[in-house]
Amino acid sequence: MTTDKDPPLFGNGDELPSNRSDNPHINDLIEGIGRRQVIAGGMAMGILAFLGVSMPSAGMAAQANGLLKRPGRLPFAPVAVSRADVVTVPEGFQAKAFIPWGTPICDSYPAYREDGTNSAQDQAEQIGMHHDGMHYFPIDAQSGRGHNSEHGLLVVNHEYIDAPLLHPNGTTVDANGNRTVPEEVRKEINAHGVSVVEIRRTPHGDWEVVANSKFGRRITAATPMEIQGPARGHPLLSTVYSPNGTATRGTQNNCSNGFTPWGTYLTCEENWAGYFATRDSDVPRELKRYGLGTKGRFGWETLEGDEFQRFDATRKAETASGDYRNEPNHFGWIVEIDPFDPQSVPVKRTALGRFAHEGVIFAPIQPGKPLVCYSGDDSRNEYIYKYISRDKFHPGHHANSHLLDEGTLYVARFNADGTGDWLPLDIQDPLFQAACTAKGASFADQGDVLINARTAADTVGATKMDRPEWGAVHPEIGDIYFTLTNNINRTEPDAANPRASNAYGHIIRWKEENQDYSATRFGWNIFLLGGPEDDSRGPDGTALTADNIHASPDGLWFDPEGRLWIQTDMSGSQLSAGPFGNNQMLVADPESGEVKRFLVGPVGCEVTGITATPDFRTLFVNIQHPGEGSTPSNLLSTWPDGPGKLPRSATVVITREGWRKVL
Repeated sequence: MTTDKDPPLFGNGDELPSNRSDNPHINDLIEGIGRRQVIAGGMAMGILAFLGVSMPSAGMAAQANGLLKRPGRLPFAPVAVSRADVVTVPEGFQAKAFIPWGTPICDSYPAYREDGTNSAQDQAEQIGMHHDGMHYFPIDAQSGRGHNSEHGLLVVNHEYIDAPLLHPNGTTVDANGNRTVPEEVRKEINAHGVSVVEIRRTPHGDWEVVANSKFGRRITAATPMEIQGPARGHPLLSTVYSPNGTATRGTQNNCSNGFTPWGTYLTCEENWAGYFATRDSDVPRELKRYGLGTKGRFGWETLEGDEFQRFDATRKAETASGDYRNEPNHFGWIVEIDPFDPQSVPVKRTALGRFAHEGVIFAPIQPGKPLVCYSGDDSRNEYIYKYISRDKFHPGHHANSHLLDEGTLYVARFNADGTGDWLPLDIQDPLFQAACTAKGASFADQGDVLINARTAADTVGATKMDRPEWGAVHPEIGDIYFTLTNNINRTEPDAANPRASNAYGHIIRWKEENQDYSATRFGWNIFLLGGPEDDSRGPDGTALTADNIHASPDGLWFDPEGRLWIQTDMSGSQLSAGPFGNNQMLVADPESGEVKRFLVGPVGCEVTGITATPDFRTLFVNIQHPGEGSTPSNLLSTWPDGPGKLPRSATVVITREGWRKVL
């Protein structure tokens, strides 16, 4: 997720870079291999063979060996670049807006009001703002994987807000810029989080919200939650709300997502640090390494009262009830939600580490093997992580949730020869202990390691990456793909990416040693380099064309047949000018190397979040912050409601004529 406006390409919504370690950067490693070898195979292919694996792309292999490529599997005409204020899809497809911000979760809940006069309590019963990651759970998936494509639960993240659109007259502040109206802030808090919506396809083929659903639910930035895993009860999690460090309240900046093999939803806390403030001169590492500033993004901390003062982590920021220094330590986690039990308490799973989680993806289940998942830390020069459970997965049991509490967190080191290593962040591991000794680092216990996951990753020598965002696992071949959205902090060009900075982003992929997801070695290469036609490379090693040029790849998802869907998150001048038009969604066939643009979003939006029904006849895609920066008096977009209406984030339902599979 990018919301930046300054410097020219990006701006103040993302986390400020806070990685001061001397660990190698991914661009240094790409330079060591060479641009053409990374894209087309070469040395990386040889390393993968050495590891006992082979990369699947026939397109890459064909480019390297001069063989014929496999025919493509993208049966649609690519959509052209556009700056229109509509959602554009190929001929033969339909795209309809669904459950926009403010839609009542159930029929009996308050309706959306165009004038912004909905109350904070109304917002707690309506779809939140700025849709992001999501997942469709078939209604028969209460114990795992279901098959119903006509009726299910759509669970949607809501990353952040545009306050000028949320209130009748924007936010109310005093002469010093401090917030003065508690009801406004409560409404903003309730616009964050997650929506659980029961939906059903009508006989006419449209989708509707089920009236008076027993499952409909909002989880907000104030919802009570539990803390589980190694950091539960840690002194650094002791707060006014939970002195013993076992409970918390709220989730926010919910960007990408995941879903477990046992049928629960995982929401991921990304740019949470900007919501907190600290004015201490001696900021502790668990706050400093995560980039806390002196003022919160929306100024929630400037109001009196425990529900607002908790966003002020200044050591001396006390009320009658205590100090809020540890409150930020309750954020930056992956949160598990049971969508089929509206009375269940969401759980923050600390074994997966604390950082700016963009999402979480699971490796395919392997009989007799532990559960494995991956997550990226979406900030410039941060890392990619992998978690391996201690115990094995047993199908059909909700008790599998304990697998997310007992295991080992690893961080990736990408070596210049095309190999990689997973480095343990485990206080009992000799490798981690040796690294701590060498770097002079100290951790009190495993809870301390996980709360300070970034510092632990610095210590073991992980590879700095260009904003790791969404990941996806090929459903048939099993290789793992991750988007690296961009990084304008790099000033020196290199052989692999000869740009003054990586403004366009790329996609990296790897294969675990011997196809064992529990392995601690892997082989990697670059799948795609974004950019304009004269500065890009597709999966087959050739430059991108007018049919598929793009920048800032972000969302990533494999459909059941192994096609890779890529969503972009350009912002600032990259979005408002240049060759790319509005943000878009493309489809790539890793086997043939073919890439086509499938969708272009409305003005100012990010295209993000994607899921489908099991029969693949309905595709759900989220459109976030259309007309970003709009005010009621200056509407930069009027999607989806039309002329004169406020822009509203929404889900788009995409179907194909004749009720065929989408692709």
